[in-house]
Amino acid sequence: MSLFLLSFFLLYGLLHVYAYLKCRAAIDLSRKSSLFLAAFIALMISSPLIIRIGENAGLEITVRILSYISYIWMGVLFLFIASAVLFDLFRIMVVLISLVAGMKAKSFIPSAKMTFYIPLCIALIISIYGYFEARTIQTEHITISSPKISADPGKLRIVQISDVHIGLIVRDSRLKSIMRIVEEASPDILVSTGDLVDGQINRLAGLSELLDSVKPRYGKYAITGNHEFYAGLTQALSFTERAGFTILRGETADIEGIISITGVDDKQAHAFGLFKGPQESELLSELSRQTFNVLLKHRPMQTGSRHRFFDLQLSGHTHKGQIFPFSLLTKWYFPYHAGHIHFDNNSHLYISRGTGTWGPPVRFLSPPEVTVIDLVHSKMG
Repeated sequence: MSLFLLSFFLLYGLLHVYAYLKCRAAIDLSRKSSLFLAAFIALMISSPLIIRIGENAGLEITVRILSYISYIWMGVLFLFIASAVLFDLFRIMVVLISLVAGMKAKSFIPSAKMTFYIPLCIALIISIYGYFEARTIQTEHITISSPKISADPGKLRIVQISDVHIGLIVRDSRLKSIMRIVEEASPDILVSTGDLVDGQINRLAGLSELLDSVKPRYGKYAITGNHEFYAGLTQALSFTERAGFTILRGETADIEGIISITGVDDKQAHAFGLFKGPQESELLSELSRQTFNVLLKHRPMQTGSRHRFFDLQLSGHTHKGQIFPFSLLTKWYFPYHAGHIHFDNNSHLYISRGTGTWGPPVRFLSPPEVTVIDLVHSKMG
């Protein structure tokens, strides 16, 4: 964990240094302005740590304000860097072409002001759009046919939420919108595939009751994501149970002879020494092949041919990158990135883009979703 934090602050600091140098090259800052900008940057870099300390000290209003400022800034900074790097690459390309071809291409080289102000405008425009995209929850609907689904009832509806990240930013109004969509979908089963909570969750009075208001006829099931362990596992599990979920940690629940649902801990549990239950391969190998088996697993990782042991895996974690072009990196790291994947042995994997947001309350080209999965009976053959 300490190595992760060190790497994060080092990378985040370097991004700020790059942005600071771009600003200095474009604007003739006074000494006073330079000091103010440096102080602001220092505050933004250290804000995740300040927020954590403030939460523990009970400074809820202060840290919520700082969270909005610092995480919106994080999104703007990332978008600015992505745009500015493209302009810098263009400048380098023009210079190299002029050197190789022996041409004077000075007029084609964008000025320092252009390579600062244009990316800044792009970042601000996308951030404003992305703030509203993050609050526009879409309903994704897939249908899976299987002879393992009994002709009675004939159809079973699972609704999936994932990566809600309830905490300082995702609060009452967002959660009410999510649960309204869930309720309208009339689920037979509701599942949460990890990261229901985010970071410290000391003061979430009333939020578990909002989740508990929906009571599907076959119950609600949840698993741990990495943030349940960051938040403090005992608190996270207590909140999830108060919200009405049965938590599956290396366990299988049989749903009245209709389907079975297996849940596994996120691999972050190993780092905290809190992993519970048998290993995934052992759990899956014991499942009946005559039953429709659903696997809840936070990260959409596949090892070998394990998908032959389940009929449907529901995952999250990737957020589909949350903010393009960061999605290019997550796509590279997670070959199964988002959406519905149909394997050749008629098993399925669905990866949610996430229902909330982590960090910046911004999404770009990756809207949040509530997923509706209809399992329907089909004849053998």
